[in-house]
Amino acid sequence: MSGSSAIRTDIAHPARVYDYWLGGKDNFAADREHAERALELVPYMRVYARGNRAFLVRAVRYLSDAGIRQFLDVGAGLPTSPNVHDVAQEADPRASVVYVDNDPMVFLRGEALTAAKNDQTAVVRADMRDVDDVLAQSGKLIDFREPVALMFVACLHHLEDADDPSGLVARYLDALAPGSYLVLSHITGDFAPEGFRQGRTEARNSGLVVTPRGKDAIARMFNGRTLLDPGLVLVSRWRPDTDVAEPNADHVNAYGGVAAR
Repeated sequence: MSGSSAIRTDIAHPARVYDYWLGGKDNFAADREHAERALELVPYMRVYARGNRAFLVRAVRYLSDAGIRQFLDVGAGLPTSPNVHDVAQEADPRASVVYVDNDPMVFLRGEALTAAKNDQTAVVRADMRDVDDVLAQSGKLIDFREPVALMFVACLHHLEDADDPSGLVARYLDALAPGSYLVLSHITGDFAPEGFRQGRTEARNSGLVVTPRGKDAIARMFNGRTLLDPGLVLVSRWRPDTDVAEPNADHVNAYGGVAAR
């Protein structure tokens, strides 16, 4: 997670790989090559990316309906519509949204997008592990004395175990006011262990960190907070929009949930 301002196009980057799986255009040959190789190992990675994005939209919509008007999206990745601000500000144009990412391309794309929107949306370039820096920069728009939706959507699996993702989430939670919520999703190898084992090795060889985790390890990242129904489930199973299951709903390879602070 380098702080360099240079955009490296010769090596894959998680945000751009994810963008490719979503059908976006903010990616380069190295990203596409890595993404296609991952699809060979785990054929449902596009299902994962799209299912995870749909989970984000449903979670933001639910929390907007619950009265949350501040959203801190950590490890946000490249802008994809609909994004957090699209959903939150449709519910209330005064809703404040801060995106956090350390990648320069994410920052530039996000900054250009939000500049055309309004002053209630901002992009912070910072490493999610630098909690004090993230909170200080985000505090220019977000009032941490009021409830916040803290979001770690598909980003914590880019941390090593040595980074203590559960402890990292706890530090952010400690900064939140009562009435806040935690939205979290995380890739899992529970359903395709061999494919993810090979994928993790190949990612390392490409300079990327991908750490699939089991359901129990992901549950610990909620730090004992009370999960809303239906609990920690496959992201496709978290409050779906219809009673009819999406095709390949059980192949999203990611768990997600929303918890009260």
